[in-house]
Order: sequence, then C-alpha cells, then structure tokens
Amino acid sequence: MKKGLAVLGVFILTIGFAVIAGAQQQTYSFKMQSTWTAGDFHHQNPTKFVEIVEKASGGRIKINLMAAGAVVPAFEVLDAVNKGILDMGNSWPGYWFGKHPAATLFGSVAGGPFGMDSWDFMGWYYLGGGKELYNDLIQKELKMGVVAFASSGETCEPQGWFRKPIKTVKDFKGIKFRAGGMASEVYKTLGMTVVILPGGEIVPAMQRGVIDAAEYSEPSSDMSMGFQDVAKYYYLPGMHQPTGMMEIIINKSKWDPLPADLKAVIEFASMATQTWWDAAIKLQNAKDLETLVNKHNVKVYETPREILVEVLKAWDKVAEKHSKANAFFDKVYQSQREYAKRIVPYKRLNEPPYELAADYYWKQANPYKVQKP
Repeated sequence: MKKGLAVLGVFILTIGFAVIAGAQQQTYSFKMQSTWTAGDFHHQNPTKFVEIVEKASGGRIKINLMAAGAVVPAFEVLDAVNKGILDMGNSWPGYWFGKHPAATLFGSVAGGPFGMDSWDFMGWYYLGGGKELYNDLIQKELKMGVVAFASSGETCEPQGWFRKPIKTVKDFKGIKFRAGGMASEVYKTLGMTVVILPGGEIVPAMQRGVIDAAEYSEPSSDMSMGFQDVAKYYYLPGMHQPTGMMEIIINKSKWDPLPADLKAVIEFASMATQTWWDAAIKLQNAKDLETLVNKHNVKVYETPREILVEVLKAWDKVAEKHSKANAFFDKVYQSQREYAKRIVPYKRLNEPPYELAADYYWKQANPYKVQKP
C-alpha cells in the first residue's frame, strides 16, 4: 500500500513538473502598432523594444510590429489597444490630450516643466510618482483597460520649419502652424492659427498650403518626413517640448495572464529601450542635421531668446487654466513642481553650465552654419 502511494506520489510530482515546464515554455503573441510611419526614426523605438523583449524572453514573447496606419490611424492606437483590436502600441502621450488635458504633462510640457531637462523628467517618472500617475490617468480617469510603460525620454524639439525668417514673437501672428499636444494651445496664445495633424500628414499639408509652418519632432524624424522639401528655414532650439516620453501600451487582458518573469521582461525592456533611444536619437540628430544643411541647403537659425521666453509665459497661462479646471491635471502638475523644486536648484548648483566647457572646446565650431538672431 505504502509502495503504491509512493509510486502515485512520484507520478503526481512528475505530472506537476511537466505542467510547470510546459507553462514556462508557453509562448505569447502580440499584435502591435506604432503611431509612427516606417521611415520615421521614432519607429526605431518600438523596433528596439521588440528586439529586446524577444531576446530577453528566450522567444517566449513574439510581437508582430506594424507602422502607423497598418490597422488603425495613428491617433486611434490607444483606443484600439483598449478595445483589443491591437494587443500593444507604441505612441506619445501628448496625442491623448484631447481625451484628457493631463496627458500633455507626460508628452509635451514647455520649460520642462519648471526647468527640468529630460533626465530630470524621467527621474520624476520613475522616482517621483510619474509612472503611477500615468497609469492612473489611463485606467482611472479614462477608464481604459491599458497598462503603460515609458520607452523613451525626449530630445529637445526645434522651434520648427518656416517658409520665411522669424525675428520676434510678433512674426507668429496669423501663421497657420502645425503643433502637437497642448503646445497647440500655447501657440494659439501667441497668435498662431494652429492645426493638429499626425506626422505623416504634415508635409503634404504644407505642400498644399493648408499650413504655413510646422513643428514635428527633431532633425532625424523631420528629414525622414521630407520637411526640407517644403521649407528651408529651420529654427532651433524650441522651448515647447524639452521633456516628455514615448510609451509602450498593452491591453490589460493580455497583460494580466503573463507570468511574473515575462511581465518583468516587458517592464525592463521598456527601460532598456529608453536608455538606448535617448543616446541613439541624439547621435542620429547630429548626423542628420549636417545632412539637412550640406545636402538639402536648409538654413539653420538660432531661435531668438525673446520667443523662447514668450513660450514659457504662454505655457504658464495655459497650465494655470487647466489646473483650475481639472483636479487630476493639477495633481500631476503639482507633483512635477515638487520634484523640480528639489532637483533643478541642486543641478544648477552642482553641475557647471553646459556652455562653459562647450564654449571652451567648441566655440568656433559651426558645422550647421547657424545664423544668430
């Protein structure tokens, strides 16, 4: 009897280990679409994410990545992931500001906000409650069954592309200008007529005269879109988006069944993608801005300081309006203020001005033939 029970016990354990082993080898397939066209350098962000996930999971996670428009238009990716039309998406939170104003605080905030740079902003995201607040925004405020992870910081965006030079903020008045996120409200405050368009529609709109000028992203992505073919005056830097992030979004019904180790793979793959992207985009921009100047005869202008300051003033008005009107917007904005209050003064004291060593070594260098105000 005892021997029979022992044999039965061994059999049960064997079956148990077989079930566990089988579960460990189970593969999970995801259908993913980005908000970027295939030629846009931004699409390299989800491409790298997929590569890392598949390698780190030992092939247990398979992701079919598609570019914008393959299943749904760019601005419908979040809704498609929520509804299960897509399992995953790669996007930019600023695209969702029409659903909730607080989305812009994760995607496009003038001045940092409060003087933060991209590393400060990602510090707030990981250590200051930003990650939790963003998922609260999606799941509790928007009532969507979606889980989100940051997959990039942001490189500072140029002021934009213009058909003629601009010298003061007065030159903004009356211009039909493409802007994204809540930056659109900032530029409306400065007298522009603002049109919101996804990336793939901007250059055709400039060709047709629907808009006179535009900001999109940064030199690499701008060049891939063909801005150099429709405008030659390129102003850098911009103040409207020095920080922000791109995101990996996942349908919650696809996320919840994943074993803990694969959830960790996805989360840490997002972080690894952010590290890679934040370095890669700067290097690519440096190369591509030279190409724009030397091959496409683009004229690079330094944005007048007056314009940058006026953008900050306009943003303060926009932010104050939304803080008064929306409690969750104000909650996120005050969280960012408190983090910046600690980090920005410390960095101003501890870190030497960027231009000090930059001027010491490179003051005479001008590879982009920049014209000063």
